[in-house]
Amino acid sequence: RWSFLTRSLSDHPVGKDLQAMRTGQRQNKGMRTRLGCLSHKSDSCSDFTAILPDKPNRALKRLSTEEATRWADSFDVLLSHKYGVAAFRAFLKTEFSEENLEFWLACEEFKKTRSTAKLVSKAHRIFEEFVDVQAPREVNIDFQTREATRKNMQEPSLTCFDQAQGKVHSLMEKDSYPRFLRSKMYLDLLSQSQRRLS
Repeated sequence: RWSFLTRSLSDHPVGKDLQAMRTGQRQNKGMRTRLGCLSHKSDSCSDFTAILPDKPNRALKRLSTEEATRWADSFDVLLSHKYGVAAFRAFLKTEFSEENLEFWLACEEFKKTRSTAKLVSKAHRIFEEFVDVQAPREVNIDFQTREATRKNMQEPSLTCFDQAQGKVHSLMEKDSYPRFLRSKMYLDLLSQSQRRLS
């Protein structure tokens, strides 16, 4: 009798909804666990080589304590060092905010554009990817800056993203950068480079 009721409930639309909800909750829990592990793994930086560009093992050997320490001098020093950018990007990924750095880097690359035809298409691609409302990787900028940048899209130039890029740079410098310097990731990196010297 009870097995009949159970079968009947599972066949009923409401029963199916309940089963789907339970399955969804299990999947969500699994996803949260995986994300938690990923975040923890990234921040622990037990293997920093995984986040470095190009030949990582050689790169880590070349990365001196002095270089890694200099990243704390200023945000611009960090951004001028390719391994500093790689480490900062890995940290931002643990906070799910890497779009700010990706936008800043895209703007830096955009400024090197020499072809007028490419400049226009690149400008629109960057705007649609990062600046437009509900863009796939929308950056956190105020309404006025967003609208000023939108107007710049009518006649894109090498400076059309300067205002938005400046706002994003300032946000990262005041918010994410200090947290990066206090993070286990950065502190582990420093201790790893110091251990190689001893």
